[in-house]
Amino acid sequence: MNDLSKYYSPRDFRKTPELKRKQKGKPSDRLSFVIQCHQARHLHYDMRLERDGVLKSWAIPKEPPTKAGIKRLAVETEDHPLDYQDFEGEIPEGLYGAGEVKIWDKGSYLPIEWKKDLIVFEISAQRLEGTFCLVKLKPKEHKDKNWLFFKKKR
Repeated sequence: MNDLSKYYSPRDFRKTPELKRKQKGKPSDRLSFVIQCHQARHLHYDMRLERDGVLKSWAIPKEPPTKAGIKRLAVETEDHPLDYQDFEGEIPEGLYGAGEVKIWDKGSYLPIEWKKDLIVFEISAQRLEGTFCLVKLKPKEHKDKNWLFFKKKR
Protein backbone atom coordinates (compact mmCIF):
# COMPACT_ATOMS: atom_id res chain seq x y z
CA MET A 1 0.00 0.00 0.00
CA ASN A 2 1.25 3.50 -0.81
CA ASP A 3 2.16 6.19 1.69
CA LEU A 4 -0.50 8.90 2.04
CA SER A 5 1.63 11.28 4.14
CA LYS A 6 1.76 13.82 1.27
CA TYR A 7 -2.04 13.87 1.31
CA TYR A 8 -2.39 14.28 5.08
CA SER A 9 0.46 16.73 5.83
CA PRO A 10 -0.86 20.00 4.26
CA ARG A 11 -4.45 19.57 5.48
CA ASP A 12 -6.04 20.81 8.72
CA PHE A 13 -8.83 18.30 9.33
CA ARG A 14 -10.30 20.39 12.16
CA LYS A 15 -11.30 22.94 9.49
CA THR A 16 -11.71 21.12 6.16
CA PRO A 17 -14.58 18.78 5.23
CA GLU A 18 -12.11 16.59 3.32
CA LEU A 19 -11.78 12.99 4.42
CA LYS A 20 -9.32 12.33 7.21
CA ARG A 21 -9.88 8.70 8.03
CA LYS A 22 -7.20 6.18 7.21
CA GLN A 23 -7.74 3.45 4.64
CA LYS A 24 -9.84 0.54 5.89
CA GLY A 25 -10.20 -2.90 4.42
CA LYS A 26 -9.11 -4.15 1.04
CA PRO A 27 -9.51 -2.30 -2.25
CA SER A 28 -12.53 -3.38 -4.28
CA ASP A 29 -12.25 -5.82 -7.18
CA ARG A 30 -13.41 -3.08 -9.57
CA LEU A 31 -10.95 -0.24 -10.00
CA SER A 32 -12.38 3.19 -9.33
CA PHE A 33 -12.14 6.16 -11.65
CA VAL A 34 -13.25 9.69 -10.79
CA ILE A 35 -12.72 13.21 -12.06
CA GLN A 36 -13.53 16.03 -9.67
CA CYS A 37 -14.04 19.59 -10.89
CA HIS A 38 -12.06 21.75 -8.44
CA GLN A 39 -12.66 25.50 -8.34
CA ALA A 40 -9.53 26.48 -6.42
CA ARG A 41 -7.34 29.47 -7.33
CA HIS A 42 -7.86 28.27 -10.90
CA LEU A 43 -10.55 25.94 -12.19
CA HIS A 44 -9.07 22.52 -12.90
CA TYR A 45 -10.06 18.85 -12.92
CA ASP A 46 -8.56 16.23 -10.62
CA MET A 47 -8.43 12.77 -12.21
CA ARG A 48 -8.01 9.84 -9.87
CA LEU A 49 -7.32 6.18 -10.68
CA GLU A 50 -7.39 3.46 -8.03
CA ARG A 51 -4.11 1.57 -7.79
CA ASP A 52 -2.41 -0.31 -4.96
CA GLY A 53 -5.03 0.76 -2.41
CA VAL A 54 -4.90 4.51 -3.12
CA LEU A 55 -6.11 6.97 -5.74
CA LYS A 56 -3.28 7.99 -8.08
CA SER A 57 -3.97 11.62 -8.96
CA TRP A 58 -3.40 14.15 -11.75
CA ALA A 59 -4.54 17.77 -12.04
CA ILE A 60 -5.84 18.67 -15.51
CA PRO A 61 -5.99 22.46 -16.19
CA LYS A 62 -8.70 22.22 -18.90
CA GLU A 63 -11.82 20.10 -19.28
CA PRO A 64 -10.87 16.44 -19.88
CA PRO A 65 -10.98 15.16 -23.47
CA THR A 66 -14.24 13.45 -24.42
CA LYS A 67 -13.19 12.89 -28.05
CA ALA A 68 -10.08 11.49 -29.71
CA GLY A 69 -7.63 14.11 -31.01
CA ILE A 70 -7.88 16.37 -27.95
CA LYS A 71 -4.81 16.34 -25.70
CA ARG A 72 -4.58 17.75 -22.20
CA LEU A 73 -1.75 18.43 -19.79
CA ALA A 74 -2.09 16.32 -16.64
CA VAL A 75 0.18 17.14 -13.69
CA GLU A 76 0.78 14.26 -11.29
CA THR A 77 -0.15 15.13 -7.69
CA GLU A 78 -0.12 13.32 -4.36
CA ASP A 79 -1.97 10.05 -3.84
CA HIS A 80 -5.37 10.32 -2.13
CA PRO A 81 -7.27 7.81 0.02
CA LEU A 82 -9.81 5.62 -1.79
CA ASP A 83 -12.71 7.27 0.05
CA TYR A 84 -11.82 10.61 -1.58
CA GLN A 85 -13.55 9.44 -4.77
CA ASP A 86 -16.89 10.37 -3.16
CA PHE A 87 -15.80 13.77 -1.85
CA GLU A 88 -17.78 16.84 -2.85
CA GLY A 89 -17.77 20.01 -0.82
CA GLU A 90 -16.20 23.35 -0.03
CA ILE A 91 -12.63 23.43 1.29
CA PRO A 92 -12.47 26.63 3.39
CA GLU A 93 -10.38 29.67 2.39
CA GLY A 94 -6.86 29.66 3.78
CA LEU A 95 -6.58 25.87 3.65
CA TYR A 96 -4.68 23.72 1.18
CA GLY A 97 -6.81 23.28 -1.95
CA ALA A 98 -9.39 25.89 -0.87
CA GLY A 99 -12.43 25.98 -3.11
CA GLU A 100 -15.41 23.97 -4.28
CA VAL A 101 -15.02 20.32 -5.32
CA LYS A 102 -17.71 18.54 -7.37
CA ILE A 103 -17.69 15.16 -9.07
CA TRP A 104 -17.49 15.72 -12.85
CA ASP A 105 -17.40 12.03 -13.86
CA LYS A 106 -17.21 8.74 -12.01
CA GLY A 107 -17.09 5.09 -12.93
CA SER A 108 -14.57 2.30 -13.26
CA TYR A 109 -11.54 1.57 -15.35
CA LEU A 110 -9.55 -1.39 -16.56
CA PRO A 111 -5.76 -0.96 -16.78
CA ILE A 112 -4.40 -2.24 -20.08
CA GLU A 113 -0.77 -1.17 -19.57
CA TRP A 114 0.85 0.56 -16.57
CA LYS A 115 4.50 1.55 -16.90
CA LYS A 116 6.45 4.37 -15.27
CA ASP A 117 6.01 6.59 -18.35
CA LEU A 118 2.87 5.16 -20.02
CA ILE A 119 -0.55 4.27 -18.68
CA VAL A 120 -3.23 2.91 -21.02
CA PHE A 121 -6.68 2.21 -19.60
CA GLU A 122 -10.29 1.61 -20.58
CA ILE A 123 -12.76 3.98 -18.87
CA SER A 124 -16.41 3.17 -18.30
CA ALA A 125 -18.15 6.25 -16.89
CA GLN A 126 -20.93 8.71 -17.73
CA ARG A 127 -18.91 11.33 -19.63
CA LEU A 128 -15.76 9.44 -20.55
CA GLU A 129 -15.96 6.12 -22.33
CA GLY A 130 -13.25 4.28 -24.23
CA THR A 131 -9.48 3.83 -24.19
CA PHE A 132 -7.38 6.65 -22.73
CA CYS A 133 -3.66 7.22 -22.32
CA LEU A 134 -1.39 9.05 -19.94
CA VAL A 135 2.07 9.57 -21.43
CA LYS A 136 4.83 11.02 -19.24
CA LEU A 137 6.47 14.01 -20.91
CA LYS A 138 10.25 14.18 -20.98
CA PRO A 139 11.15 16.11 -17.86
CA LYS A 140 13.17 19.31 -18.08
CA GLU A 141 13.96 18.72 -14.43
CA HIS A 142 13.99 15.45 -12.49
CA LYS A 143 11.02 16.54 -10.35
CA ASP A 144 8.73 17.41 -13.30
CA LYS A 145 5.46 15.48 -13.13
CA ASN A 146 3.86 16.45 -16.44
CA TRP A 147 1.89 13.93 -18.45
CA LEU A 148 -0.21 14.12 -21.61
CA PHE A 149 -3.79 12.81 -21.26
CA PHE A 150 -5.85 11.87 -24.31
CA LYS A 151 -8.44 9.49 -25.73
CA LYS A 152 -7.10 6.95 -28.20
CA LYS A 153 -8.53 6.74 -31.69
CA ARG A 154 -10.30 3.46 -32.41
